[in-house]
Amino acid sequence: MKSTNKWASKMGFILATAGAAIGLGNLWKFPYLMGRNGGFPFLAAYLFFICLLGIPVMITEMSLGRKTGHNPVLAYDTVHPRARIAGCFGVLAAFFILSYYAVIGGWIIKYFISYTFTFQAPKDFNAFIGHPTEPLFWFFLFMLFTGLICYFGVSGIEKASKFMMPALFIILLAIILRGVTMPGASEGLAFIFSPKLGDFDLNSVSAALGQVFYSLSLCMGITITYGSYLGKDVNIPKGCLQIALLDTCMAVLAGIAIFPAVFSCGLEPASGPGLIFVTLPKVFEAMTGGAVFAALFFLLVLFAAVTSAVALLEVSVSYVMGSWHWSRRKSVLVLSVAIFLLGVPSSLSFGPLAEISILNYNLFDFVCMLTDNIFLPLGGIFMCYYIGWKWTPELLVEEINHSGKPFPLAKPWLFLIRFVVPVMVIIVSLTGFLSIYHTVSA
Repeated sequence: MKSTNKWASKMGFILATAGAAIGLGNLWKFPYLMGRNGGFPFLAAYLFFICLLGIPVMITEMSLGRKTGHNPVLAYDTVHPRARIAGCFGVLAAFFILSYYAVIGGWIIKYFISYTFTFQAPKDFNAFIGHPTEPLFWFFLFMLFTGLICYFGVSGIEKASKFMMPALFIILLAIILRGVTMPGASEGLAFIFSPKLGDFDLNSVSAALGQVFYSLSLCMGITITYGSYLGKDVNIPKGCLQIALLDTCMAVLAGIAIFPAVFSCGLEPASGPGLIFVTLPKVFEAMTGGAVFAALFFLLVLFAAVTSAVALLEVSVSYVMGSWHWSRRKSVLVLSVAIFLLGVPSSLSFGPLAEISILNYNLFDFVCMLTDNIFLPLGGIFMCYYIGWKWTPELLVEEINHSGKPFPLAKPWLFLIRFVVPVMVIIVSLTGFLSIYHTVSA
């Protein structure tokens, strides 16, 4: 059954798809990866892989979604009966990612509420996430908000994105203006834009390559799902370029918002995942009017997290509606509850279930590993194999040309999908499995 949902406008499509890509991968993960991997060299590698891998894969997934009008599993089924596995990996990745992504979303709500009403951060981040019940409440609230937007379908997603994306940009600019005027902020800007190779190595290259998948939401079924709602008059390559530019600009702006303030306060830029929950509250505490900027910052991160979470939920909703013929109401309700239940162990893995581990990972990190190192890369490998070698990818070129403007880079795109992208995906896969091996053998 083809999707009957359609975007109401090109702008709504661009903002919704950019919102799906712009999330915690930009505002949470990208800044701390830059901090760990030398700043500018990591940024340069990331931009290189965006062009060589990110945009070509996005064009492939979006044009496949529009051509078939199906959810990811049924879309790949039209390519080859065995290609359904690529769609299955995408749907599974979206389902599992949301189960831990929404846990972090709950933490963000907690920080926003705390700054809004008490004008300060929770006193102890580790004590908060280790509490047996409080993180579950905020996790539930985040899933409820996500499910309500998804319940109203494409219209709800489009309306939310048209409000949240401009608001996100305005809030980020306000935080940047405050951060770059702090004493010593120039060191933070130099960290981002000056070439320093000290902390940059082959692991950094692999991290930049993997971040492209995470940041652009590739091989998660999102682009195929949103592409299936796309009208024939939209220029897909142009739209993908605009989305990639918005996504990359937001990631860079997040770095500009965070690092000048971090350096100004003499804090460690490579503080890892705790950057926005532990390090930044110290920065806001040192600012004049810091509580206001902190509340704005966590509102910004919340908007970004919700737009991505809605997209992840929509992948599973689209699948069960198209393949199991459920109503949207039933799909959203059942899947939201299922994702919440799946995420409960991840939420408790910092408290009551902290002693439980799988392959030396705690439950939260195990689900992250499963999606980042297995589901996403394997889905990417199967996508390149079936579309590049077992199908007639020129059919996608015909689909792209429906907008009335020919695709001048069709041959380079095909070369990348057949030869270059598979090699890069295999590198991500091997690096992921090597990381698993080191963790297990530690």
